[in-house]
Amino acid sequence: MSNLAVIPARGGSKRLPGKNVMPLGGKPMIAHTIEAALGSRLFEMVVVSTDDEAIADIAVQHGAQVPFMRGAGLADDHTPVSAATADTVLRLEADGLRFDAVAQLMANCPLRDAEDVKGSAAAFASSQHAAQVSVTSYGWLNPWWALTREEDGSAKALFEEQLTQRSQDLPALYCPTGAVWWAETGALKEAGTFHLEKRALYELPWYKAVDIDDEADFELAELLLRQRA
Repeated sequence: MSNLAVIPARGGSKRLPGKNVMPLGGKPMIAHTIEAALGSRLFEMVVVSTDDEAIADIAVQHGAQVPFMRGAGLADDHTPVSAATADTVLRLEADGLRFDAVAQLMANCPLRDAEDVKGSAAAFASSQHAAQVSVTSYGWLNPWWALTREEDGSAKALFEEQLTQRSQDLPALYCPTGAVWWAETGALKEAGTFHLEKRALYELPWYKAVDIDDEADFELAELLLRQRA
């Protein structure tokens, strides 16, 4: 199979401005994801989809390709990131480049490594599903016991029946992480998303599944990287 890696990394982060190129563990954050993709040796191309020239320059310096800039309509706060990945596939196909499968690796998930990418690829190849998303378990934060606060201040259970059950008696639940998602190229183009009705899950340990969205996430990632060293 021929595989394409797409690393979406727009420049307009609001909660942590400039996060994709912030120094993390001695290198720009996006470099960790580029190195994971290249180090897996699974991909004919590793492409960064960005609307930001600074991100593009750093991506190229670290070995990725930026054959074109992402259009503004795909770089706002509302467009699903999968749309940018599907757009990359279509634009490459217009240049005569075709791939059997595409992996989306989010730049703000810098803690998965090349071995995780290879493990996810092996799982996808054996899954019999056209798409696969990476997840991590919720651990001690059990969403089955989630509560909301009503207008009068009282608590309301989202899952009333499960609230009184022991955690070991409840089904495991998983939280998606943007570390590494896979799809057959045709399925992604048709659906425009990796969230197909039938999709496989690839579980990562929480310490490799951190999605960096704000300063606290960034500090946690720095701490975890220091512990690895």
